[in-house]
Parts: sequence; structure tokens; C-alpha cells
Amino acid sequence: MDTFVTNLAVASLVPSHHNTVYHLIVIVVAAVAAFLPRYFPMRFFTNRKIPEWFNEWMKYVPVSLFTALVVKALFLDGKYQYFFDQVNAFGTNVTVFGHASYLIAAVLVAIVAYFTRSMLSSVVVGLVAVWLLTFVL
Repeated sequence: MDTFVTNLAVASLVPSHHNTVYHLIVIVVAAVAAFLPRYFPMRFFTNRKIPEWFNEWMKYVPVSLFTALVVKALFLDGKYQYFFDQVNAFGTNVTVFGHASYLIAAVLVAIVAYFTRSMLSSVVVGLVAVWLLTFVL
């Protein structure tokens, strides 16, 4: 009888296609996990004076995180190994350090972003460039 009760309790927590309770539990846990990291800093830092040096330092965090993500995507593969791409340029094979299509698209995006200052046009140019370059290279 104990084995039956244990198996019944475990079986009720196993996700299945139509297990509504499991899905509701996942939604509630995800909501709490998304809420807590936003709530605690607001709760503890609203009444405190944050030092000026900290605010200056925090200005660089988004740029550094974005740079780390872009550099990883350009030069590393899924196993965090350096990536070398073989490109046929004008009849000769050339070894490129990094994803060649991504590198060319990144340069195009940087040029478009510099001259237009438009996020939409930068994203569109980057997506179209990667899409076209994957067929060409």
C-alpha cells in the first residue's frame, strides 16, 4: 500500500500534456522568480543614497554585457571553443577567425547604427545581412 501511495504522489507531479495543476505551479514559480529580483533592490535601495561612484560604474554594465554577448556569438561556437570559418573568396579558400557571415553583418550593423542612430534599421540590416550572407558564404 505504501508503494502505491508513493507512486501516486510522484505520478501527480510528473508533467504531462494535460496536467493543469503542474502548469499552474510552473506559472506561479516563474512569476515569483521573475518578481523577486526586481522587488528586493527596489525595496532596499529606495530609501538609501547610492554613492555617485556606484552610479558612474553602473553606466558601463549594459555596454559591457552586450559586448560580451556579441563577441561570444562572433568568435566562439556552442562548446565555447574558438571558431574558424572557411570562406571561398575569389577562388581561394580563406580561413577566418570567427563566423564570417556574422562578422560582415556586424560591420554593416555598426555602420548603419553609426549613421542612422536607429535601432530598427540596425536590426533589419543585421538580420537581412546574415540571411543573405549564409547563402553566399
